[in-house]
Amino acid sequence: MAGAAVLPVAVFGCRPGVAGGVCFLEEQVVLHAAGAGCLRLHLEHKWHNFIPGGTDPGPDPNPGTEKSRGVQALAVSPDRRFLAVSEAAGEQPVLAVYELTAERARRRKVLAAAELPARQTVSLAFSPDSRFLAAATAPPEGHLACWLWEKQQLAASVRVQAAGDGPCQVSFNPQDNTQVCITGNGFFKLFKYSEGYLKQMNLQRGEPENYLCHAWLSKEEVICGTDTGKLTLFETGELHWQTSLEYRKPPRELKEDTTTEEYESGLAFEDNGLEQHSLPQISAVAAYSKGFACSPSPGVVLLFEKTKEKEVFKESQEVWLPQDLFSTEPKKSSRQDITCICFSPSEETMVVSTNKNQLYMFTMFSTKLIREKTSYFAYMNFPLHSNSVTGLDMCIWKPILATCSLDRSVRIWNYKTNTLELCKEYQEEAYTVSLHPTGFFCLVGFSDKLRFISLLYEDMHVFKEFAVKKCRECSFSNGGHLFAAVNGNVIQIYSSITFENVTNLKGHTGKVHAIKWSADDTKFVSCDTHGAVYEWNLLTGKKESECVLKTCIYSSISLTYDAKIIFAVGSDQTLKEISKSMIQHEVPAFDAVYTTVAVSRSGRTIFVGTSLGTIRAMKYPLTLKKDFSEYQAHAGAVTKMTVTSDDQFLLTASEDGCVFIWKVHDKEGGGVKREQELEYAEEVLIMRSDIDKKSQAILDLQICVKDLQTESDYELRLKDLYCEGKIKALEENFTQEIDSLKTKHQILQEEKEKQELQHQVQLSELMDKQAREVQQLESESSQKLSMENEKYQELQVKSQKMEEEYEKQLHSLEESKTMAVAELKEHYKKKLKDKSVLLEEAKENMRKQIEVHEEMEKLIYEEGDKEILELKDKYERQLVEEKESNIQLKGEIGVMNKRLNSLQKELKDRNRDIEEMRLEQQKLQDIIKSLRKDILALKTDIKERTETILEKEKHINDLKMKNQELQNSKFVLSYRIEEFKKQIESRENDIETMKKQISEMEEELEQFRKESIELKLNITQLQQKQKATAREVHREMEKKQDMETLIKRFKADLHHCVSFIHHPRKMKDSICELYTKYVHQSDMVGVQAEDADLQQQLKKQQEYNERNLTVLRKKVTKDKEMHHTAYLRIIQENVSLIKEINDLRQELRVAKAQVHNLQSALRLNKNKKAIQDTAPSSELLSSPDILRLNPEVEREKIIEMQQLEIQYLRDQIQEKGQALSVQVQPLSVRNLPELNLERIHKMQQH
Repeated sequence: MAGAAVLPVAVFGCRPGVAGGVCFLEEQVVLHAAGAGCLRLHLEHKWHNFIPGGTDPGPDPNPGTEKSRGVQALAVSPDRRFLAVSEAAGEQPVLAVYELTAERARRRKVLAAAELPARQTVSLAFSPDSRFLAAATAPPEGHLACWLWEKQQLAASVRVQAAGDGPCQVSFNPQDNTQVCITGNGFFKLFKYSEGYLKQMNLQRGEPENYLCHAWLSKEEVICGTDTGKLTLFETGELHWQTSLEYRKPPRELKEDTTTEEYESGLAFEDNGLEQHSLPQISAVAAYSKGFACSPSPGVVLLFEKTKEKEVFKESQEVWLPQDLFSTEPKKSSRQDITCICFSPSEETMVVSTNKNQLYMFTMFSTKLIREKTSYFAYMNFPLHSNSVTGLDMCIWKPILATCSLDRSVRIWNYKTNTLELCKEYQEEAYTVSLHPTGFFCLVGFSDKLRFISLLYEDMHVFKEFAVKKCRECSFSNGGHLFAAVNGNVIQIYSSITFENVTNLKGHTGKVHAIKWSADDTKFVSCDTHGAVYEWNLLTGKKESECVLKTCIYSSISLTYDAKIIFAVGSDQTLKEISKSMIQHEVPAFDAVYTTVAVSRSGRTIFVGTSLGTIRAMKYPLTLKKDFSEYQAHAGAVTKMTVTSDDQFLLTASEDGCVFIWKVHDKEGGGVKREQELEYAEEVLIMRSDIDKKSQAILDLQICVKDLQTESDYELRLKDLYCEGKIKALEENFTQEIDSLKTKHQILQEEKEKQELQHQVQLSELMDKQAREVQQLESESSQKLSMENEKYQELQVKSQKMEEEYEKQLHSLEESKTMAVAELKEHYKKKLKDKSVLLEEAKENMRKQIEVHEEMEKLIYEEGDKEILELKDKYERQLVEEKESNIQLKGEIGVMNKRLNSLQKELKDRNRDIEEMRLEQQKLQDIIKSLRKDILALKTDIKERTETILEKEKHINDLKMKNQELQNSKFVLSYRIEEFKKQIESRENDIETMKKQISEMEEELEQFRKESIELKLNITQLQQKQKATAREVHREMEKKQDMETLIKRFKADLHHCVSFIHHPRKMKDSICELYTKYVHQSDMVGVQAEDADLQQQLKKQQEYNERNLTVLRKKVTKDKEMHHTAYLRIIQENVSLIKEINDLRQELRVAKAQVHNLQSALRLNKNKKAIQDTAPSSELLSSPDILRLNPEVEREKIIEMQQLEIQYLRDQIQEKGQALSVQVQPLSVRNLPELNLERIHKMQQH
């Protein structure tokens, strides 16, 4: 088997069109259909648990068997222990039941669907005790089947005839295991299961309707929704309540409609294909404890609550799908059809699924707490792909992957945290995507252009566009410095730094389907639709090797890490191993088509995706046997596949819009070992404008918080005063009431005592009467009992006598019966003998009659022929006569037809008049009913308005009291405003003094800059002098060392001469050698002459250098003056601009404060709220930190600019000084002579 196994750890996607496609398992765990199976998802911890379809979880033991093509219906048992799934696999549906109690769901039972004729099971439901499973097959050959699923036994089945195609739903009574409800196109039926049969309980009355959905509200009530927007409530199978819902528009569209009618007409004309405004359609219904929820229009769910009025249920709230801000058409994104609704066990959250693969959730609140009637859903986790995924790629620096889809969106996912980091929708379809190794950039190929996109913190910014239309494949190099883009049959290589077109790889005859870089980016591999696989050398831009198989259309390609082996898949249902321009191995696909291929970094495992949506893991080297593990994942063909750089995860995408993250495990040693533990980068890109906006928003919010704090403090003070007054009034009222109640209590106690005495007297009298009556009743009852005993004994004697008589009669009857039976047997035996004799005689008579009959037939045929000829002549004559009569009758018939047509026209006109009169009569009756309802409504309005008038009068009195209090506070606020104005004047004076200080500081800065320049020039001069003296000292030291060595040698030679002091001749010769060795007159003369020339040349060179220095210093001073004047001019302009900005900001702050004050005044008059405290606004106006730029920041900026200029001048001086030193050095080196000591040393060596 394969060396590695994979396990799905995350799934990003949802499968639409599944009956019961979303349900809760726990309060925070949701189960929904995804890919070819189901997904368990924890809302808080974000963990995923995938339940694959087709086979048990794990590798498929029989890879050749037919796989599941996706879930069609699912149901969860009421105890949430079991999951029933209907899958489409082959010609018959597969019903499977899973056990959900374990960490990994285990397939418990598979029900044989051969007894059901239909291919598709459209609805499933568990009974309340989870013993029975009901399944409904697709109409028009609709069947309802009831299974005892634990025994794998079909308990009962019945055919359900439908008026046509359409959705069909089945459900059990929540309190009765034997009662089943099924609805569909033209039928609503209740069945009762008993003794192996399903018996219909209700009779359908009225016109049949197309019921799209239903839900049980109680043991007897079922709510149903139709395709015409009707909600019907059935109680015990009979119609109890009905209402019609209107087509709903989103609140935002209604506002637009009220403002611009012309724009609405234009929108309606454009959106005819998207919205059909005429007919509402209830697509989903779900029940909860307070009532039920339904979806009458795209994008909305209505909540109904039970009432005690005639209207059994009343609409309490409407919840709308939100507009997708990442979409190019946010209105269309909020108009999705809601297909399924479900509630959590505690009914705190509601989750819905749509026809565009999206999941939304809504937290349920009490209608008393919610003031607004309209609310909005939120994404359950994040928006998902709604169409086929066409591109997938990952990077090295971050645990992210990028996908693009035919839904025109590009998304960035994090496979470590299972979250969506970025999402953006574009105008064109996206065909391919590639991530930069750093994760900061990506390439996306659209239908019109290839775009280089920067991945920012919260957005995607298009940085560069390339004119490559319908780019189906693009890829960054592993180093990230290059990227390749496919343009038809040409591969263009660009630099990702300069964006220049480096090379174009030409040679393919068909369209290029896949490209791949080698690990070191020196090689490049591609394949096309004409069966060619080319290997390119990027240094030369030419092909290194090629392998062409024209019968195969290649779809995907992959490389090993060392780029020696190529793996390719295509239309010929094989996996090819290519090396050295030859196909080394071909592995068959076994009744499938390979669509994608990926190789692990280690090269030990090869992953292949098929057209059936399965993933196969193969071990390298490849074999021709079925030596692989197969995993069921997707419901469509796998489009893209890649392995992460650390061989830890496998990423796959499919045509079903799902993205799977697989964990790769080594079967031999557990997990795949990492060479080094990767640390992912946490840096992100962000635009400077975004930072500025956020900082400004933070400042504005801080100001708003301060304003709200002041408002809330003031309102609290007013409320405290108001409450204190109320408390005092209530205390006074309560004290008065307590005194009055005490007096009442004393009076009642006195009355109580009197009544107690009366009751005691009456009780004594009643007790005596009762004793007498009891004695009389006892005597009477004893007499009756004695009489009844006597009667009972007499009846017993009679019953014994009757029993004896009946027994005698039974014996006599039995004897007579046996005698009669014997007589009848003998009588019938005699009759049988007589009848058998008669039968033989009848047979002989029949033979004789047959012979006579044959003779008679011959005679009759002969006479018949004669009569036929005679009749033929007669009828021919009659035909001629009748033709003549028919011609006359035709003329008469034409006249009669004309009369009939005129009469029919008159009848039609009269019928039309009658129908019009009936319609008018019905309209008038409707108008009368509506007017009566209006009269009742107006009466109720009048009552309500009278009540509101009384309440308003009370409010007016309260407001008058508040006005008096506000007038008092007005005087206090005016005094505060005057104080704040004085503070503003003082702070303006401070600002002027600060400005003066700033100007003085700037002058001091200029002086310091000049002094620093002079000092730096002096420092450079001194450094140059120091270097010159150091060189001279070094030379003198070398001379000194040479002289010391000479003296040492001379001393040694002298010592040698002294040894010959007793030999005069030898001493003379040695002294001559010393003279010739150490004294040379010609050298002495030459040295003196050369020293004189050197001194003259040095003087000339010094004069030349000094002149150059003076010229350069003049130029430097002129440049300094020019730069200084330009710098002063720029500073003056900056100062003037800063002043203008500060003035504008001050005016803006003043205007905002005035607007804020006006708004607070308006709130006082309209909303009856307290006057806003204006202290913080005045403080804000007076604070210099907010009204103008920070002066410290300005100073720092000015100093930085000055330091940059100083550095620029230093660099210029150093460059010119180096140029001078280069000119001076060759002259000095050329003119210096060699010392005599060096020459002497050389001579000694020779």
